[in-house]
Amino acid sequence: MAELLIEFRSEEIPARMQRRASADLERLLTAALKENNLDHGAVDVRATPRRLAIRVDDLPVTQPSRAVERKGPRTDAPEKAIEGFVGSIAISLDECEVREDKKGSFYVAVWEETGRPTRDVLSEIVVGVANDIPWPKSMRWAQSSFRWIRPLHAVLAIFDGTPLSGGLDTGDGMLEFTDQTAGHRFHAPELFAVKNFADYETRLRDAKVVVDSAAREQSIREQLAALCADGGFQVPDDDGLYAEVAGLVEWLQVLIGSIDPAFMELPAEVLVSSMREHQKYFGLKQASGEIAPSFAFVSNIEADNPAAVVAGNERVLRARLSDAKYFWDQDLKVLLETMGKSLDGIVFHAKLGSIGDKVERVEALAMWFAGAIPDANSQTVGRAARLAKADLVSGMVGEFPDLQGTMGRYYATAQGEPGDVADAIAEHYSPVGPSDACPSAPVSVAVALADKVDTLIGFWSVDEKPTGSKDPFALRRAALGVIRIVLENGLRLGLHAAFAEARAHHKCDHTAIDDDLLSFFADRLKVHLRDDGVRHDHIEAVIEQQSDGDLVELVARVRALGDFLQSDDGTNLLVAYRRAANIVRAEEKKDSADYDGAAYDPGLSGAEKIESALWDVLTRTESEIETALADEAFESAMKSLAGLRQPIDAFFDEVTVNVDDSAVRGNRLRLLARIQGVMNNVADFSKVEG
Repeated sequence: MAELLIEFRSEEIPARMQRRASADLERLLTAALKENNLDHGAVDVRATPRRLAIRVDDLPVTQPSRAVERKGPRTDAPEKAIEGFVGSIAISLDECEVREDKKGSFYVAVWEETGRPTRDVLSEIVVGVANDIPWPKSMRWAQSSFRWIRPLHAVLAIFDGTPLSGGLDTGDGMLEFTDQTAGHRFHAPELFAVKNFADYETRLRDAKVVVDSAAREQSIREQLAALCADGGFQVPDDDGLYAEVAGLVEWLQVLIGSIDPAFMELPAEVLVSSMREHQKYFGLKQASGEIAPSFAFVSNIEADNPAAVVAGNERVLRARLSDAKYFWDQDLKVLLETMGKSLDGIVFHAKLGSIGDKVERVEALAMWFAGAIPDANSQTVGRAARLAKADLVSGMVGEFPDLQGTMGRYYATAQGEPGDVADAIAEHYSPVGPSDACPSAPVSVAVALADKVDTLIGFWSVDEKPTGSKDPFALRRAALGVIRIVLENGLRLGLHAAFAEARAHHKCDHTAIDDDLLSFFADRLKVHLRDDGVRHDHIEAVIEQQSDGDLVELVARVRALGDFLQSDDGTNLLVAYRRAANIVRAEEKKDSADYDGAAYDPGLSGAEKIESALWDVLTRTESEIETALADEAFESAMKSLAGLRQPIDAFFDEVTVNVDDSAVRGNRLRLLARIQGVMNNVADFSKVEG
């Protein structure tokens, strides 16, 4: 058994593409090995900005032989089809078997495929894998079809300690497979030979290259934590930036620089965004939590004069922050209301008008929502909605799109707008993800709900709904945002009424989209409640009994139903419900009759005391359930249902439904249907699984 080591060495691979490229390399190589009957052991992938490497353990030195069977055309197929089949197999037509199936006779070729030296097979595999890696963006050379993310310099390909034969044609000459690689671009650019993966990692580390991205990230974390401890800073908590910076360096040194005091008047979010997005710097916070006039960065070299490296990065940052300060100063000269007038010229969606049109709809809808939100002043809500998206045309948001809303709050505060208006401008996009906090202030809640519901109704009205995994307008996120805002704030509002109001502002009278959208919300609600152990079928069982789309009431019903079905009474009553439903369904089909809804006659001759007692309990229980549901006392409704268990059990134990007397039989079937009807007032138990 032998080891395979491959390294593609190129110009810098963007950090955001390295993880995906590593996964694609492993997927393609292991699939090719399997296709070529080459079993193997562990697979290990490495990536740095200048190299993509993979090791495969325990490959056989010789490819195992295997039996190959290939089905061919029918024996009476055209001659060209048969000739094509013969040309694709390793035996003659006379050596093929003839087999029969329902379509006739056909040829089957069966032969022994003798294994080749594994290194010959691997040479072909490496070329195929290199050509098949699906880079999001790539480039090619001369007239060749070969593509790579950046100019490819060399391909190291070692099997069992020696290089593979052959090479890769890039269109700019043949890159012969080699056993040589190079170290750090500046510290150790010379070529050197390696024997295997262990030698590869060791010698590259000696040449100032850490090929393991996880090890580079861990080193960044450790160095930065030590520097923060010495400087009295909080350790940055930014997993995404740690991973990205680890993909920018092969050897690393973490250093700390200072921010020019002239820029410390800028909002902290501007400083952090400018450093993070443009320079990949870590913004630092003091122990108190305030932004510090310092930043951390990761150098790709081990500098003899670190102070010079720090000074260079400080100089670059000053230029970046000078731009930000210019935008800040210019934006403060323009009122948000004036900025908002420019939104009419920005298209929101070709079928839904401009962002200015959306703002008008959101303003009206937010004021409607204010009526359902305690302590939400309608005029204040309207003002916040009118200004909520004005900062989209500001210079700062044009430069830092991730600061939309945040900058609006700063500008609103600077211009004397009330605090709840300023907060609503910043918070109306929330929540943007599962870890993002929901708005809780009344004005913020109203504007956030209006913005999301307007978007959902708008796209539903033009039939631009999510399909499969595609959701280009983030409509699932918008629906989940509405669900979280409503539930976390305990808002008692009906989604049906909200949808109707939003449709009116879209001038859409297609009422069917309300039910379709509510079904979409039900699917999102299942996802949201799944982590709490709430079953999806319980939501299905309740949602149709909850006609106005009050999510708070819906979830309360679902939780009460779940608790009830976990009890012995609930479990046994569900069994009885299904038994009754199955009997009624079977007899309705046989009789071509409908027993559901037909009146049971408790005084019919032949009725037994047990069924009369069940009728009395059902009548009393239905009244109790109606009262409990009206008071939203869902636990009491479930308790009333539990009282049905004993009389229903007694009925099934002692009463025969399918008797010879057709009148009695029909009356008892109507009684069974009545059981379903009473229970379905609480939930549609036919939807409950298990």
